[in-house]
Amino acid sequence: MTCERPRSFSLAACWVFLAALAAGCVQVPPAPGTPPPLGEPSKDRATASDETSTSRRARVRMELATAYFSRGQLPTALDEVKQVLVIDPNFAEAYNLRGLIYARMNDNDLAEESFRRALAINPRDGDAMHNYGWHLCQRGRFPEAATQFGQALALPQYLGSLRTMLAQGVCEARSGNLAEAEATLKRTYDFDPSNPVVAVNLAEVLLRRGDFERARFYIRRVNQTDDTSNAQTLWLAARIERKLGNDQGVNEFGLRLRNRFPKSRESLAFDRGAFDE
Repeated sequence: MTCERPRSFSLAACWVFLAALAAGCVQVPPAPGTPPPLGEPSKDRATASDETSTSRRARVRMELATAYFSRGQLPTALDEVKQVLVIDPNFAEAYNLRGLIYARMNDNDLAEESFRRALAINPRDGDAMHNYGWHLCQRGRFPEAATQFGQALALPQYLGSLRTMLAQGVCEARSGNLAEAEATLKRTYDFDPSNPVVAVNLAEVLLRRGDFERARFYIRRVNQTDDTSNAQTLWLAARIERKLGNDQGVNEFGLRLRNRFPKSRESLAFDRGAFDE
């Protein structure tokens, strides 16, 4: 797997969710010698000689494309993906990555065509379902996004289920389905309570639903250390404390916000008292 959930995070806003979702995930085919998935019979031990020169060239190009994408070098990553598809026009993972690249380039039509092509080649690709679902969510096509997330989560032994549940919860919140969003994010939190991204989004939903005490519980866990807190989480905590009528708490988080992020948008909003913007 070429992406992992980062232990620390940065949000442009509480609903812009982070590298783990926005960047998506791409599954690179295993190198020779990798055991088959559970439940599949092993006919023989795979060795380097079992990989054809064509598949080896495609795999190496794919690894390069993924590395360039992870570093934000989009034109170079796209060029490498094109080389993969010249070598192997049916390389589903390459179309998945191409979709992520075009989505990052704001070329929505080509992104969608790429995700659809990936799923046409491999209809059980959970990573492509997740990425396509998130792309649809960003475009406001919420029912279609929910379908993709649901199909990914229904796959047996899908390894990205927590990431997809988080995406599903954020998408439900964006669509205004706050009750569903709370249930999804709470379920995700129960599986992964150490994930600050889940806690932040759950606290935001609870704030919007008027459940201020529970919102305080989740955001305080994030703000306990500088490693997991940032301007957005401190501002969210200050807004929650204000709803609770706790002026001391508002000032406490406002002071931390000013000291650590004095030029941030959140700090400027605090100084103007723009708690409800």
